[in-house]
Amino acid sequence: MQEDSTRVFIALWPDSAARARLGRERDAWSWPSGAKPVADASLHLTLHFIGPLGSDRIAALERALAALPPAPTSLRASGREVWRGGIAVLEIVVEPALSALHGAVAEVLQRLDVALDPRPFSPHVTLARRARDAVPPAVAVDLEWRASGIALVESVRGVSGSYRVLRSFGDRPEACASDGVTPADGPG
Repeated sequence: MQEDSTRVFIALWPDSAARARLGRERDAWSWPSGAKPVADASLHLTLHFIGPLGSDRIAALERALAALPPAPTSLRASGREVWRGGIAVLEIVVEPALSALHGAVAEVLQRLDVALDPRPFSPHVTLARRARDAVPPAVAVDLEWRASGIALVESVRGVSGSYRVLRSFGDRPEACASDGVTPADGPG
């Protein structure tokens, strides 16, 4: 990674009520010893993981994202799963508005020659890592929230599992109001 680069991603942050519900969902799981649950303040949905970018490219990305029209999106949980590698997730339904927002951000990234992740979009909220033998709660998932803005987020180098919101766009989600370092376990 170049010395002047920053590892970034674009995400949706839930409001405080949705974050509390996500935290209760996470806390209802039975975690194996060694599992690393994601801190409340770091629960989010990654739209696009970008990786390292230089400061000049980040500035261009901020300008391009600021030009996107607001895209309020309802997010609804569809299920729970432990993915390969022991990542426990709350899966999110791919509603048309979420798919359109993902596509609009992808177009911005492509115009700026930022490589896109070739894997299909699988919207989810990471609840824990190192959770291979985790057991989800038996109660059906009934979780929904409305995202009204996106955030450009830095994975802080040298501080394992930390994020810093560089800038938020659209209606400013309260969780994005802080530009301080927030503990997390990586883009999820």
